[in-house]
Amino acid sequence: MKNLLEKIREQEVIANRLEVNLEERAGLAGKVSDFANRYIEELPEARSFITKELNTDRLKIKSKTKSIEEILQIFRDEVTETGIRAASGGHVGYIPGGGIYTSALADFLAAVSNEYAGVAYASPGAVAIENEVINWLKGIFSFPASAVGNLASGGSISNLIALAAARDKHGVKNAEIPRSVVYMSTHTHHCIGKAFRIIGMEDVIIRKIKLDEHYRMTPADLEQQITADLAAGLKPFLVIASAGTTDVGAVDPLDEIAEIAHKHRLWFHVDAAYGGFFILTSRKHLFKGIEKADSLVVDPHKGLFIPYGLGAVLVKDTRAVLHSNLYTANYMQDALSDDLVENPANVSPELTKHFRGLRLWLPLQLHGIEPFIASLEEKLLLTEYFRKRLEELGFRTGPEPDLSVSYFWYPSGGDENSFNKKLMDYIHEDGSVFLSSTLIEGRFVIRMAILSFRTKIATIDKAVTMVKNSLEKTKKEFG
Repeated sequence: MKNLLEKIREQEVIANRLEVNLEERAGLAGKVSDFANRYIEELPEARSFITKELNTDRLKIKSKTKSIEEILQIFRDEVTETGIRAASGGHVGYIPGGGIYTSALADFLAAVSNEYAGVAYASPGAVAIENEVINWLKGIFSFPASAVGNLASGGSISNLIALAAARDKHGVKNAEIPRSVVYMSTHTHHCIGKAFRIIGMEDVIIRKIKLDEHYRMTPADLEQQITADLAAGLKPFLVIASAGTTDVGAVDPLDEIAEIAHKHRLWFHVDAAYGGFFILTSRKHLFKGIEKADSLVVDPHKGLFIPYGLGAVLVKDTRAVLHSNLYTANYMQDALSDDLVENPANVSPELTKHFRGLRLWLPLQLHGIEPFIASLEEKLLLTEYFRKRLEELGFRTGPEPDLSVSYFWYPSGGDENSFNKKLMDYIHEDGSVFLSSTLIEGRFVIRMAILSFRTKIATIDKAVTMVKNSLEKTKKEFG
């Protein structure tokens, strides 16, 4: 026994290095805080996109330890100074969010306390906060109190939860899969197709509904295709509408689609990952009918500017969600008395559940909702402003967007796609503001996606200057 105790104490001395004392914590936290403050203060002037070769050797995990100063320097050089600067207001390319500082503080508290937010028995307070955020979301989208919700890592997992529930509600399995029909548009986010593959529905029939001139789904074509499929003996079961598409920010006519879906007893799902929170703004009218959805996905890490890692799903059919996700184990028997839908682990593929709710709950408690709404309204106005400035430079712009995503191209004549690709290269080479590109009906176009809470008029003016300079270089190259 004496020898055993000596061995334990020997290992304890080494293991205790993981428990940092008060003085060391203050020093480490101070250096990290200083780094964060410098990073944020430098954002307005920093490039938003950096094409620089990564030194992966500096990132390798080796036996020799490093000081916090060395680690922060590596982090700066090889992480924050490469690729897209996602926290920058100049991220106007993919769908940005921004990453508000107070949400980072919430993540710090969640990590330090290490609260397990999967089962109420383990952490009643953490689970209560998760459910309070869900209830708050139900209020925004006029979902009934009886609906079930979950805070997931993002739109992909949120959509997967909703689609699995639709599958189980309609019994789409085995021989039913190849004759079951899903209706969506060509602008539906690609994570939907990925979710179908994961949940065993890769062979389901997918109908792409025609779009109008604003890239919104046309209800008449939806009705026609459902009727034809029913007549052919197929099994229509799911309609997926978008409330803010990735390419052009379009909002499908939700109310009309809801009526058609319910008329034929189909599950009506709305992917509002990007655009959902614009329901709080002057564009609220576009979201009429979203309350009729059987399931809804929305991403606070987009429309509420929270750091990446927070999506949400709301589903009205509790039984279907529990059928997809509820499993028990002997070692979880102490938690069986909890209300099933109150436990996030019962309505999600996740059992280990990060305390995500705090990263939204804390900022809402601290700031209130008004600045979030004002920032969303600001993005709508900035989108209009950017389009007008581009048109003054001779660019063509896509149809007036529903929300804050739009696109443009330069009518160079000749091979316009090659011209605009080269223009995109020069824009990326400059990097002061990050824009992205996409293909719209075969046309190469440049996207603007204005959503970061740090994107201001000065950002757009900088982007216009960058585009103008890049255009001049492209014109010289093409003669």
